[in-house]
Amino acid sequence: MPKHVPALPGIQPSKSSYSAVVEANGFVFIAGQVGDDHVTGDVVPGGIEAQTRAMFSNVGRCLAAVGLGLGDVVKSTVYLVDMDDWAAYNSIFREIFPTDPPTRATVAVNGLVPPFLIEVEVIAAR
Repeated sequence: MPKHVPALPGIQPSKSSYSAVVEANGFVFIAGQVGDDHVTGDVVPGGIEAQTRAMFSNVGRCLAAVGLGLGDVVKSTVYLVDMDDWAAYNSIFREIFPTDPPTRATVAVNGLVPPFLIEVEVIAAR
């Protein structure tokens, strides 16, 4: 049976109707995270690099709330507004997952809730 994690310490609650974290059958599903400040919810200034770092920091907070870490991620799906940002994002991805990286898909999208440049959803395993 899925377990919805309603409140996450250090993560802004959703303004939409979805669960940020759901656990089922040994997997943890993290809803799309963006490069926002985890305290204010405002976009992190500094372009794709800053947003990518903040985004993965937010993923880490979500995972920590259920006793996991970035090393437990087995799949990520990244949404990029501008594929010209791929190299910068990929460089940071390699820093975060230097060995045994998760599977990954990167998708170009027409837009995200402005002014976000990138979003990621991940699946982690216990």
